[in-house]
Amino acid sequence: MRFPRNTKVFRGQLDAAPYAGVLFLLVIFLVLNSKFIFIPGVEIHLPEASGLPGTEQRTLAVVVDREGRFYFENQLADQAQLTSRLHDAVRRANAPLTLVVQADETVTYHVLSRLWVIAQSAGVQTVLQATRPPLVPGSAPGRPEGAPR
Repeated sequence: MRFPRNTKVFRGQLDAAPYAGVLFLLVIFLVLNSKFIFIPGVEIHLPEASGLPGTEQRTLAVVVDREGRFYFENQLADQAQLTSRLHDAVRRANAPLTLVVQADETVTYHVLSRLWVIAQSAGVQTVLQATRPPLVPGSAPGRPEGAPR
């Protein structure tokens, strides 16, 4: 059986408007899904833990990046600057202060112990380590799977 051919080869000009619309939609989706937004600050990865105590006292925060540099009040500070600035902050506060150390998980114990000595010499009474909650609830490091909480 023979079918009649009703189709003809298109020999006119191609309309580019639909293709341009799809292209612009793809660009919008790619831009919205990318990390195009700059977040200022020091990038640190806190260690993971759960169930740690907090504090009721006023706090000061010191950030330690993976190279062991100290940041206090959003400014880079060497050991001498950090000691004097912590001492000034303790003197200005009329109540006991707690130092919250936001240290990257790759920072060595040597750097942390040096920071604790600096805090103690400045008059800080309590030092706490900042952590982030576990990504999967109930799977904190150091506890076997299925162990009671």
